[in-house]
Amino acid sequence: LQQTYNIADTVIVGRFLGADALAAVGSSYTLMTFLTSILLGLCMGSGALFSIRYGEKNEEKLKESIGTSFLMIAAVALLLNVLVCRNTEWILEFLQVPQQVYDGMRTYLEVVFTGIFATFLYNYFASLLRAAGESLIPLIFLAVCAVLNIVLDPIFILPWGLNMGAAGAGLATCLSNCVACGYFFVLLYVKRKSTFVCIDPRKFRMKKRIVFEVCSVGIPASIQNLLNVTGMTILNNFTAVYGADAVAAMGIAYKLYTVPMQVTMGFSQGIMPLVSYTFASGNRKRMKEGILFALKVMVPVLLVITLAYYLGAERFIALFMANASIIAYGAAFLRGFCLGLVFLCVDFLAVGVFQA
Repeated sequence: LQQTYNIADTVIVGRFLGADALAAVGSSYTLMTFLTSILLGLCMGSGALFSIRYGEKNEEKLKESIGTSFLMIAAVALLLNVLVCRNTEWILEFLQVPQQVYDGMRTYLEVVFTGIFATFLYNYFASLLRAAGESLIPLIFLAVCAVLNIVLDPIFILPWGLNMGAAGAGLATCLSNCVACGYFFVLLYVKRKSTFVCIDPRKFRMKKRIVFEVCSVGIPASIQNLLNVTGMTILNNFTAVYGADAVAAMGIAYKLYTVPMQVTMGFSQGIMPLVSYTFASGNRKRMKEGILFALKVMVPVLLVITLAYYLGAERFIALFMANASIIAYGAAFLRGFCLGLVFLCVDFLAVGVFQA
């Protein structure tokens, strides 16, 4: 679902705005993923801590963990927002963005990053709910977000709508995140539905012990996420030398690559609370069964996706834009990405287990 509205942005921009706008959106997405991976890692670290407290049935420590981790990650989200908005020009120069997509990428980045706090809120409270075994509600919130984004995209982007171009794609994403994944929706659900996982404003204070516990899991997770995206960011930097078509093709291929990546991340995030909870409660047998089950499901799924991408690379790229140069570049990129998908599966699962 998360990739649905990202891909919707790319399809509409590519079909109606051309290669330059597509390159701007694609390059921005790589950078956005690079920066938000810091928040995702910290939220994953918090989720592991919540699962341990939940497994121990220690309500007081759980409330303290929620309060401290919320303040800490919120501060990081605000800092990232300020840093990106104040240094957009330097970032674009560092990435060697082609001049013809420079303005579009700058505008898209500035718009999208105004919604980074909503991204933090969703991932934080989703981690909290998953720690208590509730994974359906975060999925529903994300589904609302995806549908809203797809509805808003043509309204903001196309000439018969507001005709905002690439900035419209960023605004649609930003608004859908704010509306569907907003603080009050998730917070009210957590307070109303759970007697154990609840928000206590009196516990919202920074405690060094809890900061250390969150960081001991969250920082390695953030670094791991950053390393996964760093290679793509560097590759995107080198691709810029070949012009807007190559940059646009890289953006399409990476969007497609993130679909199987989300499969592995989903199982990694799913295994983390299971391992943390069973470890805290002493049920090691169930922990091992969960890890083996995840492997049995993930590997066949990724093999199928890899085969489909490799054999039909040109067709997948052509869905976004009927440009011979972009299709040729994109197919080559996508086939290259396919070679590492199964290894990615084992990597993410191992990370989820060890972080837990």
